[in-house]
Amino acid sequence: MAGKYEEELLDAAQKLDLQLNRNAVFYQYSINLIQNNDENTIREILQEISMLKAANVTKDTLQLMMLLKDKLVSYCGYVRIKAVYNRGFSPKDDTDNNYTLAELQQELNELVGLDAVKSKVNDLIAYQKIQQLRQTQGLLSCKGTMHMAFTGNPGTGKTTVARIVGRMYKSLGLLSKGQFIEVSRTDLIAGYQGQTALKVKKVIERAKGGVLFIDEAYSITENEHSDSYGRECLTELTKALEDYRNNLVVIVAGYTEPMKNFFESNPGLKSRFNTFIEFPDYTAFELMEILYNMCLKNDYMLTPTAKEKLQDILIAKVAYKNDEFANGRLVRNIYDDIIMNQARRLINVDNPTKGELMQILDEDVSY
Repeated sequence: MAGKYEEELLDAAQKLDLQLNRNAVFYQYSINLIQNNDENTIREILQEISMLKAANVTKDTLQLMMLLKDKLVSYCGYVRIKAVYNRGFSPKDDTDNNYTLAELQQELNELVGLDAVKSKVNDLIAYQKIQQLRQTQGLLSCKGTMHMAFTGNPGTGKTTVARIVGRMYKSLGLLSKGQFIEVSRTDLIAGYQGQTALKVKKVIERAKGGVLFIDEAYSITENEHSDSYGRECLTELTKALEDYRNNLVVIVAGYTEPMKNFFESNPGLKSRFNTFIEFPDYTAFELMEILYNMCLKNDYMLTPTAKEKLQDILIAKVAYKNDEFANGRLVRNIYDDIIMNQARRLINVDNPTKGELMQILDEDVSY
């Protein structure tokens, strides 16, 4: 069904581009929208239409503009309804956090690879549930500090797992809100002495009741002893780890070795964390599964020869990887290139069929 709305949107975009004698402007916007479902792309399409309306266009052009707008509304409406349907008619997002624990555990367990990570997270949830049961029976219980450190190379799922963990703790009642706040050094450190502590406090206030995720946490202290701002940030952060331990989860993440230095930069920092999870690199076959799932989710189909070519590429990438191997981000880049190559190929095809719009050929794979 999704293919119908996508096909109609692309057809309307192509007709308007041809009418305007332009180089696939609306068609490319529509491809980007179908790939990413990005609100900014919708805004760009509508802005382009508004600019055309303000110009002196012909009646035929105006009709095609209205057709594209109608098809855009139909497509976006379908995507929204499909998302609600797939969630069991219960809209859920980072604000509402209406997920059940069973749904979240299923979401975690369906992630490609990461077996050791999943096992560790499931153990944490089991521990917290047992502590709650002990408490209801009048027994001594201790949920302990919930702060965590995720280490590993980029693209290994650290942010995705952090979001799921936050929602799990919210579903257990361990967090009051369950929001997910992601920050980096620039969000925590100010440009003037004495202002960093205030900046950190504001971030903590936003994150209380949920998860504060600090990616590349070692960047806070990257200038070592010369960085007084970093030390000021770390002092305030360490205090918050203890003060709000019952209603805040701080998850720090980054490369394995630099994270070791990060924990050595402050005497009281490491003791505030009791869960350390290493995220391994994906294998070539796991990366292929991620890529295949991305295609399937977005109504693309790989031909056998395209699949074989991609497997060879990923096997080679894994075999010759370095310390900055991008894992899932590499797959995303390959996927984006494939979809762009397919668009370049099909733009010269008159009225491509639904099957052609879905099919990825080996010639589209040129990464």
